[in-house]
Amino acid sequence: MKRKSAEDGAARAGLPGPSGELLARLEGIYQDFHANPELSMQEHRTAGIVAAWLRERGYEVTEAVGATGVVGLLRNGEGPTVLMRADMDALPIAESTGLPYSSRKTGTDRFGQPTAIAHSCGHDMHVAWLMGASEILAANLGAWRGTAMMVFQPGEETGQGARAMIEDGMIRRFPKPDVTLAQHVMPLSAGRIGWRTGTMLSAGDSWEVTLFGRGAHGSMPQKSVDPVVMAASAVMRLQTVVSREVAMTDSAVVSVCTLRAGMNENVIPDQALLRLNIRTFKDEVRTRVLAVVRRILEAEAAASGAPRPPEFSVLSEFPLTRNDEGATRKVVAALERHFGSDRIAEISPASASEDFGLFGTAWNVPTVFWVIGGIDPVLYEEARKAGRLDELPANHAPNFAPVVDPTLRTGIEAMLAAAGAWISPLTDTAANRAH
Repeated sequence: MKRKSAEDGAARAGLPGPSGELLARLEGIYQDFHANPELSMQEHRTAGIVAAWLRERGYEVTEAVGATGVVGLLRNGEGPTVLMRADMDALPIAESTGLPYSSRKTGTDRFGQPTAIAHSCGHDMHVAWLMGASEILAANLGAWRGTAMMVFQPGEETGQGARAMIEDGMIRRFPKPDVTLAQHVMPLSAGRIGWRTGTMLSAGDSWEVTLFGRGAHGSMPQKSVDPVVMAASAVMRLQTVVSREVAMTDSAVVSVCTLRAGMNENVIPDQALLRLNIRTFKDEVRTRVLAVVRRILEAEAAASGAPRPPEFSVLSEFPLTRNDEGATRKVVAALERHFGSDRIAEISPASASEDFGLFGTAWNVPTVFWVIGGIDPVLYEEARKAGRLDELPANHAPNFAPVVDPTLRTGIEAMLAAAGAWISPLTDTAANRAH
């Protein structure tokens, strides 16, 4: 691949968008990732592909950062360091999109259970975006100054990946960035971009809870302490946490996503297992909700005469994703210069959660996270007019997959525009003149 030198004055007009040839190549790569998803902390194939891609384009590549993470550095003279992140992992879900490149992969999840695997959150698109941005940066060295740090992160879905990379010495092993940037495909109209300052995404807590009973024959329930009834009662009572324990001026989500007990129709089991997911936007609300959930589960066990209290284990913890105001305004200005203000809109906080903010916290630098639409614009507009936006496939649904065009191009151009707000000399000059 021919690389333009840092002295190539013609390239100083700014970073170009992806060519048709690059988009076609990346579409094939995206489809390959989609058809070959890998679960959290198991992203060996994906990591190998992106590491080879970065090396071919002149990046200094470090693999196996926090298990399967990949960090690529492209140093291009004096200037800011910009961290750009893409998450790589897929979900334990059976895909139902019907796409010709649908996943048929299976594997073993973190609980040791066999499962289907699908990229039902869009991380395959994120990887393709960052690969495209990495090529354009490498091919246009005359258009920018500084260091591009490309981070391909494992284990976002389980909240393990960012922590694993940090615990593996990421902060001391790589240059301190001036800003950390990430973007996520969401069920907005494709080609549109959503942003906000301050709280962007909720905190997320997932627990596994084991309720203990006493087993018996199904014909002799009086001899049992039935954990199925205990669990059912607890699930119903947990529905009151938000409606009766959280003020109307605050918000929270409490979802029981797994309830498992027993194997046979005539055997009352001795245990029931619940897995819960909790989302909050304020630290004090999070503290209260977690305490209330624990109180309800312990009280239901006691009311049932359980032989022992429930056991609680933490499956994941996601911090609030908070966007730095100054850095976010800088990104938004760059996006509006590139796309026009009609495609960029401020949005409300989302109840999804991310571990990306841990990088900014660990380095004590600004974090900026924004979202990009992936729903076919015609279908989105039809659903909007019909008042049926909630029926469109969303992240983590088995039928969710972004349309490739214009989602792929938009994500590449958005990341380059955002990074360019720091590393492009002409952008900085223009911004200084504007002030």
